[in-house]
Amino acid sequence: MQVRFMGDAGSLTINGTVYHLRELHWHTPSEHTVNGRRYDMELHLVHQTPANKTAVVGVLYEVSLVPDPFLEKLKPFIERVSSTRDQEQPIGLVDPNGAACIGCVYYRYMGSLTTPPCTEGVVWTVCDKVRPVQKSQIELLQRAVDAVNRMNARPLQPLNNRDISVFRPPFKVC
Repeated sequence: MQVRFMGDAGSLTINGTVYHLRELHWHTPSEHTVNGRRYDMELHLVHQTPANKTAVVGVLYEVSLVPDPFLEKLKPFIERVSSTRDQEQPIGLVDPNGAACIGCVYYRYMGSLTTPPCTEGVVWTVCDKVRPVQKSQIELLQRAVDAVNRMNARPLQPLNNRDISVFRPPFKVC
């Protein structure tokens, strides 16, 4: 299940390079762990440069009684996609800021895409703040895809001596 952006959906700058948001999609369970813990779901906000350099922001979720407000806004569109299988559905304007983690501690490393062809050279940013999501919201996303893709997380990969940096903002807004 993915949301693809047709126009300017925003951007982020990493080390002077501007990456534009192109799509977002979810994986269940999470593809990243923090201190050995794998979470219930992970959102990937995929950004690219005009030269096809990629940066992905990962947002972790754990099941809670509290719904995720961003997914709640998308619910009618996800339900519509569930009934049309494999057909793109225009959903109009989507503000991706509701999905982002802003001003939180985050981890950064160089890795690869988690879907084939698993292209290397991807700048990964994984937010430390875990967002709540209701089990019914995860199930809604899973119903929108074929049964074979409902648990669509790549197996955990070895660190392979990667450096993982931790960034702490000067003030906390999350």
